[in-house]
Amino acid sequence: MLIILNGQISISMSEITVKGLRKEYDGFVAVESLDFEIGKGEIFGIVGPNGAGKTTTLKMLSGLIAPTEGSIKIQGLDIKKDAQRIKQKLGFLPEESPLYEGMTAHDYLMFFAQIYGIEKKEASRRIEEILRALRLDSGNKKNGEMSKGMQRKVAIARALINDPEYLVLDEMTSGLDPTTSKYLADFVSELKKQGKTIVFSAHNLYQVESLCDRVLIMNRGKEIAIGTMPQIKKMCGGIVYTIEFRVKAAIDFEAVQNNGNFIARTNNMDEFNRITGWVAKHNGKIIDIRTMETSLEEIFLKLMD
Repeated sequence: MLIILNGQISISMSEITVKGLRKEYDGFVAVESLDFEIGKGEIFGIVGPNGAGKTTTLKMLSGLIAPTEGSIKIQGLDIKKDAQRIKQKLGFLPEESPLYEGMTAHDYLMFFAQIYGIEKKEASRRIEEILRALRLDSGNKKNGEMSKGMQRKVAIARALINDPEYLVLDEMTSGLDPTTSKYLADFVSELKKQGKTIVFSAHNLYQVESLCDRVLIMNRGKEIAIGTMPQIKKMCGGIVYTIEFRVKAAIDFEAVQNNGNFIARTNNMDEFNRITGWVAKHNGKIIDIRTMETSLEEIFLKLMD
């Protein structure tokens, strides 16, 4: 099922433009015919099951692998022709990001700052600022002695050391405890306030729903849906109505019993009106009516059927 949502990006200009993106490995098509734009200062999420093509797409956006077909332009620069200039503006966090275990976080980050050609005094200032923002006080611990959450923060700090204009984050919070995961999600929100453009993938759909301006849902290398959360919910989800009632008559629609009451659920307004009208006609009593929007997780599972 392919659902295209033609919502306009509300942010003033496109930072990233992708057209006809395709990646093939020895006859296997990992990504097929992707077209999208990402606005400057936008958080853009990519979700999909394992093997959907998310990581391949992020690697192409980062210039790590070349597309088989199609184009990627970042700030008007073609990633095939201007990969080096683009990488100066980019921060990339891979899903698996091993560190140099024998180095401290400070020395590790200083090493990467020097690769970017950052003057030592400026690099020290930037390192302290990033570590403070990430609440990463590792003392003289070596990277290999840190917890997984602390190591992930070091990897994120590495992606930020060149003060990039846009960030590509692959499964930023994968395997982390809820507290660390929540902190890093809040940290990404703060980066957006600084004007950074952020593209990330995640299996945590609640996090994607709460953070992203727009979401691309992929499966088997293809776009399934793309748009803002309200757009995706309107097209793929909707509102679920829950009616709790009491009645003595035998009901002629699906409902479950709960503590002497009945509970019926529907996402169809005509069916909602029929149920409430039926209860009134049979001298029943409406106890409660609740409405709930379909979550991204529910939409995702529906689209993957």
